[in-house]
Amino acid sequence: METRKRYSAGLFAAEIIAILVALLFLSPFYFLIVNSFKKLKEILLDAAKLPEHFGFDNFRRAWEAIDFPVVFMHSVVLTSLSVTGLVIVSSMTAYRIVRHPSLFNRLLFTVFVAAMIIPFQSVMLPLMKISAMFELRGHLYGIVICYLGFGVSLSMFLFHGFIKSVPREIEEAAVVDGCSPYGVFWKIVFPILRPIVATVVILNVLWIWNDYLLPVLVVNNTYTTIPLAIQLFFGQYLRKWDMAMAALTLSTIPIVLFFLFLQKHIVEGIAAGSIKG
Repeated sequence: METRKRYSAGLFAAEIIAILVALLFLSPFYFLIVNSFKKLKEILLDAAKLPEHFGFDNFRRAWEAIDFPVVFMHSVVLTSLSVTGLVIVSSMTAYRIVRHPSLFNRLLFTVFVAAMIIPFQSVMLPLMKISAMFELRGHLYGIVICYLGFGVSLSMFLFHGFIKSVPREIEEAAVVDGCSPYGVFWKIVFPILRPIVATVVILNVLWIWNDYLLPVLVVNNTYTTIPLAIQLFFGQYLRKWDMAMAALTLSTIPIVLFFLFLQKHIVEGIAAGSIKG
């Protein structure tokens, strides 16, 4: 009985700590949503206070100011193309490296892993020179190529760990039945990779959707995404926090829904890729 009491007290304390940590992580959403309904004066006076009146005027003005449907579609197209390319390139690369463990492929895998520790700020100037040299700046395909270059390392690393858990016997049976190498990958292996595909998609969608620095360097005003459009609310002498919060709330809703829809695959995919190898 005494052991049970001590256990119950410890469990209760752990639950309280977990609740406090959850509230801490949810606090940014509180400030974002609450301030999206406030007038600018209310935000400057007390950002934590609930609004005096709940209205959608901030959302209407922000929607019109940045032409939200247009920048939303720009973000959707950019994110979709980039993530699709990352999934295709990184999965095929990882499959080749795992199934053909030559010295060159092992060296290539080491280079990919090493590239993950290089900070983006250290390659900004070379990126500008290379993008200008190959006429990538100001074009949608240019920033998609940049996202492929910067995102393929982590994606390939995750696929690499998962593919090692796929039994070779399944592929050998498909080859005996007359399946081509590409057919083996797309018809047999790739469907098995569904959990890690979902993980790669979620991680890269969250990154690309919210990214500001790379788009402002490569496309800037020629292909305005939501993060680039929101910067219009922050001038040298005036910061329109009310409209910015409303625009951020609008941009957060679809990505949160997408994350909640696929979140169960994150732990499943990463755990499978790291343990089963």
